[in-house]
Amino acid sequence: MASSAAIAAATTDDRRFTILALGLATRGLGIVWPNPAVGCVLVREGDVVGRGWTQPGGRPHAETEALERAGEAAKGATAYVSLEPCAHHGQTAPCAEALIKAGVARVVVPLEDPDPRVAGKGLSLLRAAGIEVACGVETEAAVQLNAGFIKRVSEGRPLVTLKFATTLDGRIATHAGESRWITGEASRRRAHLLRAQADAVMIGVNTALIDNPELTCRLPGLEARTPVRVVLDRRLRTALTSNLVAGAHEHPCWIITADHPPAERAAAFRDAGVELIEVGPDADGRPDLTRGLVALGERGLTRVLVEGGSHLAASLFRAGRVDRLTWFRAPLMMGGDGIPGAAAFGVDRLADAPSFHRLSVEPVGDDVLETYAVTA
Repeated sequence: MASSAAIAAATTDDRRFTILALGLATRGLGIVWPNPAVGCVLVREGDVVGRGWTQPGGRPHAETEALERAGEAAKGATAYVSLEPCAHHGQTAPCAEALIKAGVARVVVPLEDPDPRVAGKGLSLLRAAGIEVACGVETEAAVQLNAGFIKRVSEGRPLVTLKFATTLDGRIATHAGESRWITGEASRRRAHLLRAQADAVMIGVNTALIDNPELTCRLPGLEARTPVRVVLDRRLRTALTSNLVAGAHEHPCWIITADHPPAERAAAFRDAGVELIEVGPDADGRPDLTRGLVALGERGLTRVLVEGGSHLAASLFRAGRVDRLTWFRAPLMMGGDGIPGAAAFGVDRLADAPSFHRLSVEPVGDDVLETYAVTA
């Protein structure tokens, strides 16, 4: 955590350019895992001389991109980076060393990198080279942006965001199963943007069987940003002819299933390009959700968007694995005949109910989008 002195030393320009760096970082959400999405702005005498963000696959890093664009103008500049520059050698040299070599005079960051390979080492390298460092500007915004990366580093699993598209009273379909379309076109487009910014989108097997979704991003120009499609399916009931399986060679499809699935059926899925993730059972004999999420974290995922259905939502609530809610509410009422967004998950007392605090609320066409984070 940054000291109050570091925060007090921040100027209006520091905040403005840090916000710009955070905005650039969002361009990498969904396409840079297992790396964090980072933005960098180089400023000299009040003018932006270079900017960059983490590129697809996590390389090159934001600082490298910004320094290349700035060239000689980077010397004496202030670097605004949305996360502490890395200090470890990987496929490329550390970004902290690149900033030192370029001759920047000052570096401003919102927070230290929680990755133990960095964790303050990058800032220490900069200070040792005589570069002024300010840490703690727009920290909360940076924490929200990097929540998935932080969750994976600290707990070994991705951030789980549960998406609802419901009536005002929380219903996702009529009692007969009709759900198209509760929310409007603007909300559906926004939901595709959520997919584009997620590393993976997850559904339960019932949703896969009933809706036969593609789970692709179909926004013009962003089709290539389709996330990994994940199905929770302990008995491998997903149809081999489904859209998810048929498109597995083009867009990755992973199925979290029970350990030791039937060999012949498992081989058919693998031949179709599907990756099977075998996890042991929980107390009820179902694939253990926590183990499944850890397995996704081990594969590098930092942000998972869960789109259905009500039983998977209930399982995640029961396991205490819902970190955020994105809730599209349409101006409709359905009453008790409708199917709720989450099935029963065993709340007997108010004290047992998962608690959230609202991060934002905004109109989306005739609907309203609310975003919540779980209360620690």
